Amino acid sequence: MKRLLLFVALSLFLVGCGEAIETNMNEDMIDFEFTNQDNEPFSLEDLKGNYWIADMVFTNCTTVCLPMTYNMKTLQDSLAEEGFDDIQLVSFTVDPNYDTPEVLKEYGESYEADFSNWNFLTGYDFDTIKEISIKNFKSPLIEAPEESDQVTHGTRFYLVNPEGTVIKHYDGVKSESMDTILNDIKKIYND
Repeated sequence: MKRLLLFVALSLFLVGCGEAIETNMNEDMIDFEFTNQDNEPFSLEDLKGNYWIADMVFTNCTTVCLPMTYNMKTLQDSLAEEGFDDIQLVSFTVDPNYDTPEVLKEYGESYEADFSNWNFLTGYDFDTIKEISIKNFKSPLIEAPEESDQVTHGTRFYLVNPEGTVIKHYDGVKSESMDTILNDIKKIYND
């Protein structure tokens, strides 16, 4: 009986040590160092110690990237209003050949992005971002066909913990998902 009580107590303790939110992913980010919109190096190491939100977009996108980037800006504003200035936002381009730092800077400025905690990353080849998309974000990524400049990519936002593990995905196109992300951040910081 004592062993059973000890097991139950230990189990409850270990459950309490997990994330404060319900997660749906558990993928360690690969180590990376890319280039941001200011043409400066930006790496996984720069994000360690903080929760961060990632997505994948490209500046020539004519469909899903528009609401995704608008939603990321909305999320950035909401996080700032709630005092979560340490939450980083990272947008990986899926068209690194076209999206230079200068192009990404102009794109971010068109959405009034605050670059103090939102970085737009490039400086890699398509195979590298495809590996991140598939291995870390569990999302397919298909290069644009020759007659088009439209890359096929996922539309999720990803919550990454301070250790660099992707722990949850959200629908990046739906505006109500931004409320879910904000509520999850509040739960994490209030537990």
